[in-house]
Amino acid sequence: MPMRFILIAQLILFFYGCEQKPSLPNIIIIFTDDQGYGDLGCYGAEGFETPNIDAMAEDGILFTDFYVSQAVCSASRASLMTGSYAEFAGLICSNDMWPGDYDGKPLTGKKRSYYPPMSFWKGNQPSERIETLSDQGRLTNKITKQAVDFINRNKNNPFFLYLPHPMPHQPIAASDKFLGISKLWLYGDVIMEIDWSVGQIINALKNNDIDNNTLIIYASDNGHWLNYGKWGGSAGPLREGKGSMWEGGARVPCIMRWPEKIKPGQTSSNIAATIDIYPTVAEIIGEKKIKTKIDGTSLMPLLDGTPDANPRSELYYYYGENLIAVRKGKYKLVFPHVYRSYKKVKPGENLHPGAYAQGKAGLELYNLETDIGETTDLAAQFPSIVNDLQTLGEKARSILGDKLTGRTGSESYETVCGSQPPAVKFSHLAIGRDLALGDSPHQKYPGESISALVNGIGGTINYRDPSWQGFEAKDLIATIDLGEIKNINSVRVRFLQDQVVWIFLPKKVQIEHSVDGKTFELVHQSFPDNGFSYVQDVFEFKVKLKEIESRYVRVKGFNLNTCPDYHPGAGGPSWVFADEIIIQ
Repeated sequence: MPMRFILIAQLILFFYGCEQKPSLPNIIIIFTDDQGYGDLGCYGAEGFETPNIDAMAEDGILFTDFYVSQAVCSASRASLMTGSYAEFAGLICSNDMWPGDYDGKPLTGKKRSYYPPMSFWKGNQPSERIETLSDQGRLTNKITKQAVDFINRNKNNPFFLYLPHPMPHQPIAASDKFLGISKLWLYGDVIMEIDWSVGQIINALKNNDIDNNTLIIYASDNGHWLNYGKWGGSAGPLREGKGSMWEGGARVPCIMRWPEKIKPGQTSSNIAATIDIYPTVAEIIGEKKIKTKIDGTSLMPLLDGTPDANPRSELYYYYGENLIAVRKGKYKLVFPHVYRSYKKVKPGENLHPGAYAQGKAGLELYNLETDIGETTDLAAQFPSIVNDLQTLGEKARSILGDKLTGRTGSESYETVCGSQPPAVKFSHLAIGRDLALGDSPHQKYPGESISALVNGIGGTINYRDPSWQGFEAKDLIATIDLGEIKNINSVRVRFLQDQVVWIFLPKKVQIEHSVDGKTFELVHQSFPDNGFSYVQDVFEFKVKLKEIESRYVRVKGFNLNTCPDYHPGAGGPSWVFADEIIIQ
């Protein structure tokens, strides 16, 4: 990912208290998981109330244009911690990474889980198992009690408290006290319990007479999963949700409250982001110089109420290693890309998700001041603004890189840390020869080039290794022209299996040869075992030949097309990954 640090902290409750000068403030960051822009009363929520968080907004600043670095959990949290674009008591994983279904019931029938049992951790040790949805329903209360206890014990010491809630990430759950209290089903119950948690934190500060000198920052790590229907959240007026860099995925609610410093009742439309929290906190505690270069900027001018303050006027929208869009002032330029969409799809029922759709964007310009929903493309009307923002995009690419345009930046992770995996090299007759594919690989996994299957470079067991060509619900059909008739002793082809990420072996592998390129003879056929497996590995399918003379070789790897019944993604598209066809 285009970030200078890799820190993966999915769900933790982090405490830090120490003996320091009493003039230093306390800092609390409350970070929810997958909470949508429209999921707080002060942001227009309907069907439930959030009085404590709304009161926070009345006492401080409500940000209307606050962003995460990426609309996915781990990368968003890495940016929060590092102040850079992406990439204790609590959970060490996302709360859906457990051997249960989305409704909390054990997987039954053929369906199985690739995840081990989940535990609540204290320090470096698991303290209790999380086995049911009722167990998950106690998490908000449990971490709130931990936080309040920490505040009580450190009332005389300046402290930092990081409280990231597992909720409302699916699967969602609430304690008995909050079940059924909202008009918006279980999702509303969950948000109201989080609001209760915020109230408990503020009450603890007031009871210990340290409320005035405590900064509380409340935000979400990205927009919500919108394919859960009535069990899901809301993006409000924004477009799309989690997993895309439209505003509904990247723009999140954010409120900052600090009675001693921040004037109450403010609403800010300045661009701000989670990457700005780190340098803001650093300035507050007196760390004027951050030794490592970061992308964030301090928001203190906004918190201080400095007239006409505007710490950030530009923003890069990355998803993975792809530069999806840039914003400058009120204008956002979207670059051509394919994205996960929630439009025109049937939402799931009974706590289960619905399917995704696929959207395709061109070069599009939006005025976010007048068109928050990104409904009207202005690119044709304002070519000079498009050109200006394209220049900003080139600046981002030169520094952080961009896989959409094949760019490696001067400060991208690949350049600074060297993420290129060790190459697996082969020498064989097909290297550099003409290759024809029946279907093109998916644009996310295109290999080094269209000829990746005959370039002499193989992939490792990491599916993100650039050598792999991935085919989503499509077959691998590759025909190689050796240029002239050759003596062939063997043909082998390499496929990847990694069922956790929906990559299966082909249901059938065929190897054929032809002298004239018209009539092919079958020389190998096998039916790989695609039963449930934890094994992540490269599998080779090979045929030995008795020095036949031929010119053309054709390999077919037939996709399962859909994930098997035992898989958590049963019915969803399955993948075939191949990296080299070796002819000797």
